Parts: sequence; structure tokens; C-alpha cells
Amino acid sequence: MNFQGKGSPLSDAGMDEVCDTLGVSESEIWAVLTVETRGFGFLADRRPQILFERHVFHRLTNGAHDNANADISKSKAGGYIGGSGEYGRLEKAMQLDKTAALQSASWGIGQIMGFNFKVAGYGSTDKLVAGMVKDENAQLQAMANFIKGNNLAGALQRNNWVSFARGYNGEGFKRNEYDTRLAAAHAKFKVSLPDLSLRTAQAALQYLGMDPGPIDGIRGRRTFSALIRFQEEEGLGETGLLDQDTLERLVAKVFV
Repeated sequence: MNFQGKGSPLSDAGMDEVCDTLGVSESEIWAVLTVETRGFGFLADRRPQILFERHVFHRLTNGAHDNANADISKSKAGGYIGGSGEYGRLEKAMQLDKTAALQSASWGIGQIMGFNFKVAGYGSTDKLVAGMVKDENAQLQAMANFIKGNNLAGALQRNNWVSFARGYNGEGFKRNEYDTRLAAAHAKFKVSLPDLSLRTAQAALQYLGMDPGPIDGIRGRRTFSALIRFQEEEGLGETGLLDQDTLERLVAKVFV
């Protein structure tokens, strides 16, 4: 399978749709994205962020591949490589059982497990994966469908972080203090939200290999330096600021 698409980042329309789906404001969504997920849905090579769970593959295949493949099939979680290395694990598992392998990975900005394709709003695992490859809007909508389908929207609306973390992460959520971290992130985002235009520019700069730092919609030194470099290469005014000309040039160069 080809897991590489345009890697299009979240848009205002995509965020609005998810807020409407869940009946919450952006601050709740950003709190979840910051604490519960990986923050940005794509790797630098434009493939969706994934994490392959060998204990899920073990369960879905009844341990049939454990003996010679402990790195990808074992009753205990582990074996993680991280980043693009997770695709090597996924592809190895796909050679043994494609559907079980795709269902054993968590996908995109919401890190939705493949076996949750139905509650995420898709008719099959392959369709879920196609959505994850398409763009962050689809990734985030899948997360919203998962939250709503598991009756967690009410906890999110009430900012009941204990109930939400338990439902999203399981009973072990306290080990990583998910509830207190969600509360702290929400308090921060109630004051100031990420700039989606800047986040789009950061994603484009990352795909161009210009190291803008985290794709978080927050201006920092690395983003400033990357913008200067891009503006210099494109013959634009070297301000380090995201003016309209720079944004349009980045979008045209990377996403069109």
C-alpha cells in the first residue's frame, strides 16, 4: 500500500466541523491533541503518524505468528521503534496478515486504532487508512467520531478530564497523569489558541526539510529561521514573519 499523500494540515473548516460534532470549543480539542496524541498527524515524509501495537496483532491473529516474530507479535506491548521505523514493523506484519496488521496500528493525529474503523466513521479498515492518508481534517474527524461513539463527548464538554482520560486511555490513565495534563493544557489554550495558518506554514517548511521545529502553530526561533531561509530562497522579503505572500508561496509549492 502507498501510505504517502499530500500531508495536508488541519484547516479552519476542519476544526469547526469537529467542534460542531462534539459540541465543544477549540480549547478542548487542542488540549486533547496536545496531551493525548502526537500533535501533528504526519511524518516529515508525509505518511501518517502511526504506532504499531504488537500485542494487538497477537490478539487479532491468535498468536499464530509469535514464535518467529516477537518484534511484531507478542502478548505484551512493546518493540516500538518510533517515527518512520513503525512502518517497517507494520509492513512486516502486513506480509503475514494485511488486515490484522492495519488494525493493529494507531493512526494520525488522534492515534485511532485501525480496529476502531467503524466507530471512527469508516466502512472498512482500508477506508480508514485512506482517510488517514488524505489529510488532517479526516484524521481529526475520525477522532471526533470515536469520542462521540464512545460517549466521551459529554465528559469533554464538562471538562471532566478524569472521565475523559479513563475512556480515551483506559484505566491506566493515572500512571501518566493524563487527566491533570489535560486540565493544564486546556487552561493554556483558553488563553491562546494555535495559529492554523502558521501551523500550515510549519508543516510545509518541514516537508521542504527546513526544520521549523514543532508543528504547533506557535512562533518560535526555529520557525523564524526556517521562514527566513524559505524567503531567501524564493526571493521574498526576509522578515521571518508569515506574511500573505510567504504563506501563498508555501502552499503553492507544497500542497497544490
